[in-house]
Amino acid sequence: MDSEKLREEGKKMIDFVADYWDGIRDRKPLPAIKPGYINELVPAQAPSSPEDWSKIFDDLENVVLNGATHWHHPHFFAYFPTGLSYQSIMADILSGGIAGIGFTWKSCPSMTELEMSSLDWVVDLMGLPEHFKNSHDGPGCGIIQSTASDSTMIAIMAARASHVERIKAEPTFMKWVSETGVGKTLRGIFDRVKVNKIDDEASGIIAPYFHDPAVFERFVMYCSDQAHSSVEKGAMLSAVRLRKLKATRGFLGNYGVTKKTLQNAIKEDRARGYIPFIFLATVGTTCSCGVDQIDELGPVCVEEGLYLHVDAAYAGTFALCDEFKYLTRGMEHVDSFNFNLHKAGMINFDCSPMFFKNGTHVSRYFNVDAIYLAHEYQSTAADYRHLQVALGRRFRSLKIWFVLRNMGADKIREYLRRTELLAAEFAKLILENGKFEHFVPQHLGLTCFRLKNSTNADNEKLCNAINDDRRIHLVPSTVHGTYFLRMVVCSQLTTLDDVIYGRDVIFEIADRLF
Repeated sequence: MDSEKLREEGKKMIDFVADYWDGIRDRKPLPAIKPGYINELVPAQAPSSPEDWSKIFDDLENVVLNGATHWHHPHFFAYFPTGLSYQSIMADILSGGIAGIGFTWKSCPSMTELEMSSLDWVVDLMGLPEHFKNSHDGPGCGIIQSTASDSTMIAIMAARASHVERIKAEPTFMKWVSETGVGKTLRGIFDRVKVNKIDDEASGIIAPYFHDPAVFERFVMYCSDQAHSSVEKGAMLSAVRLRKLKATRGFLGNYGVTKKTLQNAIKEDRARGYIPFIFLATVGTTCSCGVDQIDELGPVCVEEGLYLHVDAAYAGTFALCDEFKYLTRGMEHVDSFNFNLHKAGMINFDCSPMFFKNGTHVSRYFNVDAIYLAHEYQSTAADYRHLQVALGRRFRSLKIWFVLRNMGADKIREYLRRTELLAAEFAKLILENGKFEHFVPQHLGLTCFRLKNSTNADNEKLCNAINDDRRIHLVPSTVHGTYFLRMVVCSQLTTLDDVIYGRDVIFEIADRLF
């Protein structure tokens, strides 16, 4: 394929995508396939000689679309939305066409600087603290990560390393160094700790200095028992203890961690000899869209010396609207904040902004300087490789730049408000036949509901039957042992008629089963 063929076939691919969107209502949200379906459509061996592009193009429907779950179908009500816009697709085309890898400023200056500028736009639009801006005089900054899961992992590792440094500066540590005349290798010091040649108090202070999994077992991090599974994975990979704090009904009638719960956990763990170092708050839990109130929990973290990271993967984008600004109250206390514009922000995956109060400090923990990465501007320019696990990165900021310039922030706000209005309508509709009840109040496009006077098995049976039917798609969840169904408005194409249709399907199947 040469450039002329790209022009010809590229136009056809654009038409194919546009036709897919125009005709998506003719499909069902879930495909009628079983695992391994692809084996009948794709040969076991790769071709040794090139195939004509037209043959590949002809396979798209059977191989790809017929086996796809259609996340943007107007009757897809599962998980949370994944963003999409034509402007964002255009940005991905350009990113793929440039095919640059922007690990340093010099490796692609426009990739770095457009990311810095576009994220400053986001700070202003969401009303976040000025210190999160890349253009701010202070050490704060913003970066686009791939996912909220990546951001969580980075926050845990940054908090862990920061706490190690703090412990090294403790008077007890320095006193021990002075009295013992430490001049040997760090491994030698650690050996002395292991054979109990120093007292337990000194051991507790010194041990975290050594990068050994056994050391970090004394570190403990906190999150809600409603936090995303990626938090547990991040703790596991960081070799630290995770304590899930029980969320209780409170703010907005939903589940969140209280100030008192966090304070008690910190006190208890310190008494047990553990070292609390981070609280990972969730704004918009996956199960029920509950909120850990940052304005109440933030001062506790500051007072107790805990790093505070906020995961607002889905809900965060709603802070673009003034009526949802309560989601970001207390952000002045936060060390890092992340949300996914690729969920409710009409921007295609992946685009997950993460902001640091002190990015300069955090970047030291991810800085590995190889000679082949050095350049003459590294002392004055931003190198984003220092704030992520991976080295390479894509030109993600093009999506923000294209969408905000050609669509405008008001269009995104309009979509968010319509999402909430449609969900509010469904929340009313699902109660009409008297068979269902809300599990928690409807919030940010999500309605949680279950059968009245029912068992978990009843609701699971209903959920499975709805998805087996395939006319609509939704997923369940549980909170503290109670099983319920979740309905989320996910598609820009969803209308009130679609929400009514979803209600009708649920009623029809429920009437048949119960």
